[in-house]
Amino acid sequence: MNITGYESLLAAARQQTEPQQLLFVFLQASLPEDSVDEEKDRFNAGQGGALDPVMCVDKALDELGSFSDLVEESVKMGQDWQIVLVAGLSGENGVAPDPSKVESSLKMMVDSVQNGGDLSRFMSFDRDGEPVQFN
Repeated sequence: MNITGYESLLAAARQQTEPQQLLFVFLQASLPEDSVDEEKDRFNAGQGGALDPVMCVDKALDELGSFSDLVEESVKMGQDWQIVLVAGLSGENGVAPDPSKVESSLKMMVDSVQNGGDLSRFMSFDRDGEPVQFN
C-alpha cells in the first residue's frame, strides 16, 4: 500500500495482521542563537532551524481518529509544535506491544531527533497534516 498521508497510514496499520501501536513525537522548530542572517531568512520562510522534541505519545489504532482530532488533542496539552514524527510498532501473537517496548521505541525516536539521526525513516506531518520529507 502506498502511504501518501495520515489517513492512508492509518489504513495501512489497520491492514496489518498483528495489533499496531502508533508512536508520535511532536517537534518544535527553533532557531539557534548563533544563526547567521541567511539561516534566519530560511527559518522565517519555514525552512531550516533545529527540531526539538516537546512531547510524545503512543496510541492504539482504536484511539485514533482524524488528523484534526490529533491536533486538537495536542493543543489541549499546551505545547506548540510544527512537525510530528510517526512510527508504527507491531505486537506479537495478537497482543499489543509491551509498554516497555513502546517506551524504548519512543526514546529511540526522541534520541534520533536530539542526536541528528535519520528522520526520513519516520512518517512526518506538519500541523496541517501535510507529509514532510527529510533529506
